[in-house]
Amino acid sequence: MTSGPVKQALDAAMPAVAATLTGMLVSVSACAPEQPAHTEVVPGIEILAGDSAGVLSGLRVGLITNHTGLSRDGTPAARLLLDAGVDLRVLLAPEHGLRGRALPGQSVSDAIDQATGLPVHSLYGERLTPDPSLLENLDALVFDVQDVGARYYTYVSTMAEAMRAAARAGLVFVVADRPNPIGGELVQGNVLDSAYASFVGLFPVPMRHGMTVGELALMFNREFGIGVRLVVIPAAGWARSVWADQTGVPWIATSPNMPSLESATHYPGTCLFEGTNLSVGRGTDRPFQQIGSPWLDAEEVLGSVPAASIPGVRLAPVTFTPKSADDGKFEGETAQGIRLEVTDRNTYDPTRTAVVLLRAIRRSAGADWAWRPEAFDRLAGTDQLRTAVESGASVDEIVEGWARARQRFQRRRSSYLLYP
Repeated sequence: MTSGPVKQALDAAMPAVAATLTGMLVSVSACAPEQPAHTEVVPGIEILAGDSAGVLSGLRVGLITNHTGLSRDGTPAARLLLDAGVDLRVLLAPEHGLRGRALPGQSVSDAIDQATGLPVHSLYGERLTPDPSLLENLDALVFDVQDVGARYYTYVSTMAEAMRAAARAGLVFVVADRPNPIGGELVQGNVLDSAYASFVGLFPVPMRHGMTVGELALMFNREFGIGVRLVVIPAAGWARSVWADQTGVPWIATSPNMPSLESATHYPGTCLFEGTNLSVGRGTDRPFQQIGSPWLDAEEVLGSVPAASIPGVRLAPVTFTPKSADDGKFEGETAQGIRLEVTDRNTYDPTRTAVVLLRAIRRSAGADWAWRPEAFDRLAGTDQLRTAVESGASVDEIVEGWARARQRFQRRRSSYLLYP
């Protein structure tokens, strides 16, 4: 039960938030300013530190954030909250650490943030969720991290695990929302089978879900029984049709291998190749925009792929040489590859394109091909994709088999969408 200063602050902040003391969750949209006529988006953290600062009044606060948690002028979320008079006690960081520099999968240690002097507790490494002893000294957790819009990205899993911890400890959980950088209209790929849930995909959502972190939090909280006292502060000025390069907010590399919106656009598909013995371009300037290996016959593969089967994308042969690649694939070797270039992002389906390429490369490579079955199935959220490719199933058979579950997901998600 929430009591004492938490209840007093919520009661004072807004009746809608106070209603969560007897209800389940609430989306706070009344606190956001009117959406501007132009396309510039105001991140939720600016609204939380401004008009909605009362949500955190009188509460001891922990902030889950990283290098992407910035205002439009580049001010870090922690500084925004401190300057707004929030009693910020601790920072918590997801994979890649507070500065976003740690390598994928690298354990991140606790530290002190030199900019604020606050302790930084890692949520990637020895722990994936906040320690109960830490939460005993807090009343609320705030989440401000930019997602990329794909199921297999650990920032959303960090949010979900922190929500669970906050629910157990009786804390309020506040999501300062940000746009989905690859838009909120397209929903693509298969829905995860819960038997394959992992930290790279906890819940049954599609490869490309078309939701913001705030919307996902609302859905996770109700549909999957987390039950935390949840407040979502929407971003202002965003619509589902708007992509990151239309928001007026500069792109920030969300992780070491997500340097651009182009990489993020391909990621829901090309990430699957992490579960094979092909490189996805780590250690180059175009990660997730190209795939390859020293043995790949790119011309043969491309010759077998009809352009009409993959609208919205151009495939071209390329060579690349991974250097300091954090996946250890073909370090210093020349890879024969295929580069993907978006030509129409409104018709492009990176998940279908990945299936087309998986089948074509598997057929061409013969004995050179290798799955990394555990890794691939974890990303695919099932073993059925791998076995279907092995059995020679057609692209349409595979992709059309995803439709029914995805339609159920879209009906489910409709209750949690915050933006037009």
